[in-house]
Amino acid sequence: MNNKNITADQQFNKMVNEPVSKLITTLAIPTVISMLVTSIYNMADTFFVSQINTQASAAVGIVFPIMSIIQAFGFTLGMGAGSLISIKLGQKKNDEASVISSTAFFSALGFGGVILVLGVLFSSQFMRLVGASEAVLPYANDYARFIFLGAPFMCASFVLNNSLRSEGKSFLSMIALTSGGLINIALDPIFIFGFKLGISGAAIATLISQTISFSILLSWYLRKKVICHISINLFGKPKILGKIIYTGVPSLARQGLASIATILLNTMAGRYGGDSGIAAMSIVTKICMFIASIMIGIGQGFSPVSGYNYGAKRYDRVFKAWVFMVISGFCLMSFLAGFCIIFAPQILRAFRDDDLVVQVGTVALRYQAAFIPFHPLIVGTNMLMQSTRHVKQATFLSMNRQGVFFIPAILILPSIMGLTGVEITQFVADFLSALAAIPFAVWLFRKLKKQENS
Repeated sequence: MNNKNITADQQFNKMVNEPVSKLITTLAIPTVISMLVTSIYNMADTFFVSQINTQASAAVGIVFPIMSIIQAFGFTLGMGAGSLISIKLGQKKNDEASVISSTAFFSALGFGGVILVLGVLFSSQFMRLVGASEAVLPYANDYARFIFLGAPFMCASFVLNNSLRSEGKSFLSMIALTSGGLINIALDPIFIFGFKLGISGAAIATLISQTISFSILLSWYLRKKVICHISINLFGKPKILGKIIYTGVPSLARQGLASIATILLNTMAGRYGGDSGIAAMSIVTKICMFIASIMIGIGQGFSPVSGYNYGAKRYDRVFKAWVFMVISGFCLMSFLAGFCIIFAPQILRAFRDDDLVVQVGTVALRYQAAFIPFHPLIVGTNMLMQSTRHVKQATFLSMNRQGVFFIPAILILPSIMGLTGVEITQFVADFLSALAAIPFAVWLFRKLKKQENS
């Protein structure tokens, strides 16, 4: 038996025999760090750009749905491939896992290339479509230009990240994302203020950091530090790509609807609060994404554990892992939510010292933070379904928070309550999403219990 097989067997034994609490914690810590650094550099963009003026701050919010579209393709291929890879590795089908990894990687580069071309050709049209006013449009175009250039690297990085995590090697992913994120944070003030590039400087810093993260991620595969291989010779048949996309549909639904939701949010915020309203909601969104990234990191630590053990038919461990993730996530989210509720005005003013921005953002942040403790139930149940290949159920759950419940709420509540309706929409959608997740979790564990006893 060669060294590669020994490594793969050792990883299998670890994933299906080590206590789930220790396993999830070990896998989640580097993933949470990666997610935090990514969120911090997204917040750094917002923070430094907000020092320019309110229109520049609003532009970051305007470009966000475009980034969500890029993420939608990356997450679809990355999460779809990751779920399949962890199941295949749990079944000890390592060569098939490599085919899945390679197919997803090269497909992501292709999709990213298409986004790059369309974005460069139709930038202004896209910016107007997602809610840019004439005052904000120049800033949005300057920022988006470089984001489009990074689309292939961003899409492919999502695949490499999720492939590493599906193997249980989230530490390698952390190194790449953390390196790129720290460089982005350091370059932001240098490019924006030192080189006087303004909002373009923030986008250039993001492009450089994305390229560095991508290069480090790819290096782990080229240096054979992982179980799965990436090679153009391993690019699978269309059927393989179809399975990846099908399994990743929940991520496509979640990210795609997130983009639509942000467009509607910008439109309503602009209608009832002007550019200051858009800026406020953009800042609140980034703050809540920072907190949510911690829960997503914990969930991504849970996902390979769930996939491995589901593939190995260790259903009792799938249940234990889910319970641990939800309870630990609830405790941590409760602490962070309390901090945001108490210090909401100070947090908002740190980003933009504008009374209207602070006023609108404080109300929105407090409402959104109030339901953050229940995010583990929403995120955890969604990842449970996706990691066990219950795609239809996972797709529905992923569509709830920023689709099934958010879109009707953002269309209805502002017409009844004005700006307050905009501020409370995400709270309402989160509450309904948590309620919807409960029966799905109960159904799946009853099903697994029957399979275990049969």
